[in-house]
Amino acid sequence: MSHIAPKSQLYGVFGALMVLTVLTVAVSRVDLGLLNLPVAIAIAVAKAALVVLIFMEVKFSPKLVQVSAAAGFLFLGIMVFYTMTDYLSRNLLGVAGR
Repeated sequence: MSHIAPKSQLYGVFGALMVLTVLTVAVSRVDLGLLNLPVAIAIAVAKAALVVLIFMEVKFSPKLVQVSAAAGFLFLGIMVFYTMTDYLSRNLLGVAGR
């Protein structure tokens, strides 16, 4: 059985996505120092969560689909974490010959 979302819910999510997009543009024009990236990532995660849960209907899917989606995002987070640790630690030892 599939779930059919009411139009009001879809329009509400669309409105929330538009508000978050405007918020993304507004935050990009404000200098928050070191908080620019975390705030932008938080907004992007919120938008992605809305799309995955509502438009892709993971929220109303069987538990196996929900666990599979969560596992995919977990492994994506692990890959991003290791990529960032590599990128941020490249200049710690310096370059030989300099």
